Amino acid sequence: MNPGARAALLDGRHSDPHMVLGPHPHTSLGIDGTVVRVFQPAAADCLIVRDGVATAMRDEGAGFFSIFLPATVMPFRYSLRFIAHDGRTWERGDPYRHAPVPGEMDLHLFNEGTHRQLWKMLGAHLREMEGDEGVAFVVWAPNADRVSVVGDWCGWDGRQFPMRKMAGSGLWEIFIPGLAANALYKFELRTHAGLLRLKSDPMGFKMQQAPETASIVVREDAYSWRDGHWMTTRKTRDMVREPVHIYEVHLGSWARVPEDNNRSLSYREIAPRLADHVKRMGFTHVELLPVMEHPFYGSWGYQVTGYFAASSRYGSPDDLRFLIDTLHEAGVGVFLDWVPAHFPKDDYALRRFDGSALYEHDDPRLGEHPDWGTLIFNYGRKEVRNFLVANALFWLNEFHIDGLRVDAVASMLYLDYSREHGQWVPNKFGGRENLEAIDFLREMTAAVREYAPGCVTIAEDSTAWPKVTHPISEGGLGFTFKWNMGWMHDTLEYFAKDPVYRRFHHDDLTFAMMYEGTEHFIMPLSHDEMVHLKGSLFHKMPGDRWQKLANLRALFAYQVTRPGKSLLFMGSELAPPNEWNHDQSLDWHLEQEPDRAAFKAYVARLGNLYQETHALWERDGEQGGFEWLDVADRDSSVLSYIRHGADSHALILLNLLPTPHQRYRFGVPHAGEYTTVLSSDAAAWGGSGYATSATVKTEGIPYHGRQQSIEIALPPLSAMILVPV
Repeated sequence: MNPGARAALLDGRHSDPHMVLGPHPHTSLGIDGTVVRVFQPAAADCLIVRDGVATAMRDEGAGFFSIFLPATVMPFRYSLRFIAHDGRTWERGDPYRHAPVPGEMDLHLFNEGTHRQLWKMLGAHLREMEGDEGVAFVVWAPNADRVSVVGDWCGWDGRQFPMRKMAGSGLWEIFIPGLAANALYKFELRTHAGLLRLKSDPMGFKMQQAPETASIVVREDAYSWRDGHWMTTRKTRDMVREPVHIYEVHLGSWARVPEDNNRSLSYREIAPRLADHVKRMGFTHVELLPVMEHPFYGSWGYQVTGYFAASSRYGSPDDLRFLIDTLHEAGVGVFLDWVPAHFPKDDYALRRFDGSALYEHDDPRLGEHPDWGTLIFNYGRKEVRNFLVANALFWLNEFHIDGLRVDAVASMLYLDYSREHGQWVPNKFGGRENLEAIDFLREMTAAVREYAPGCVTIAEDSTAWPKVTHPISEGGLGFTFKWNMGWMHDTLEYFAKDPVYRRFHHDDLTFAMMYEGTEHFIMPLSHDEMVHLKGSLFHKMPGDRWQKLANLRALFAYQVTRPGKSLLFMGSELAPPNEWNHDQSLDWHLEQEPDRAAFKAYVARLGNLYQETHALWERDGEQGGFEWLDVADRDSSVLSYIRHGADSHALILLNLLPTPHQRYRFGVPHAGEYTTVLSSDAAAWGGSGYATSATVKTEGIPYHGRQQSIEIALPPLSAMILVPV
């Protein structure tokens, strides 16, 4: 063996151990054959085993062994039997007899930055190669001097399984025979400075629970899906023109088991209970706060260390598949919060992965987030974009997720986001737009449309960036929906006002319609509004307990009847007095209180009525789908409008004062009769039960610019939905 290669292996800095170790053609004393070289520093002796026959190898010292096999032509199968200094023996195949794991097409797509199934090449995969069963490992670490796979099965010794660097790609690979599912592993990387870094797998499918940080080998394609019909029909769905009423869920605190140390429900335990609850409450989808592995529970999943790993807190990846499958069987779609904007500084994860700023920018003005103490992805690297785009497709295709709500889009769009003058770097044109991030978002939304048809992308963007939900061909970002943060802020500000002052703030409630047609919106009342001392929605409402609940009923009706889709954070159906606490279960005991039980029943009726009433969603995104009846009655704090469907319509009447209007006239589109399908003030929902007409006939009295009108009593702090008979 070349002395330099021997020294490099001993020192843990060889970048191509396959050139030295394993079988190689060799001629000795004029005889052609094969030499097999082995390095195993934990062994005192080594034997090569062929066809059941074990032959001792020559001990070359320091853990090196070799044997010359005359008249032996490669390839041939063999295993290695090691004898430790204490007499313990173990046997395995030789990792260094195998060809490279990635194929030519894999390498081409990776180098191009367009490998849309990157998770099938990189990471750890159970495979059979040339008769050996084991695990194939591939990792991207272009600036490392050496990379090894380590685990408890090798004493975490980085000298034992150094990987081969594949020229021109920055990829390192090895196939290790004998490893099986549930094996723990990490990558040990040697930097240019000679430092050793121990890293979890960026593509790992499972990780240990914090504070442990190893990746775990899993068996793939073991889950038998039951949602074939759902997945077939998903491809042709147009969610813009379907009912979308979303229940936002943090899995760890939806319900807990107090008699078992207050633990969270597992994926499998929560599945039937959540599916039944969501279905009964009239929600069409759940949106899960990030389920990717994260070390700090209080980050709610928004600081991800395992982008391809479902959190082990609640079970295995297949257990999560069971949850999604169960929801699909119940007819409930599943959206997932996804965080491509930033990642935490935990040193075992992506941070300075190979000793260099690999996934992040090296310049802190570009690579560090001042608000969250996290690192920002370098969207200018094709490999980083590929990692993130593939991650999006991974969840949509491998876990049957129906859509991704992309977190913190605003922070991605602007280079000066949360930065003062001098703390940010302009783009090449001198502007503040993050051109590389914009290109990434467009690449991602385009890839979702192509490789996960029927799935949606949702932007959480609080800025006025134009054309977020417009096609890329028209200069848009290509998202399906955008969270309407302006609506959320203005609406909550309005509803928090004492009703006596609401007439001075009427425009807060109506302003959002000025820009409604510019995007496809989702109106969120999310967890963000119920944490950090903001209080619960119930707490935000003015008045006594009855008025608070009445205001909430009107707010929720307004949310689901105006144009766009809606999202409500879990627990809001109980009107809890306190803000959300991720360390506790939802306040399910509130159902025992009669007025809150009635409130929950109201939320369920509202959700189901929304789905039944096509006019409330059928023409979302169309200019003719919404029409004001009266936008300007600020003195009465009354808001009225029409929702139009393809061949139907609904009237929505809101009285946002705690006093009724005994006789109130509205113009209507057609002559005939209208029936009240929902009054939030009904006694069944905890309302006052103020007398109002269940059915009302139109009169030929022109009003609101229409030839026909109706006169009806408006209960206090109420919302009414009327449809033609």
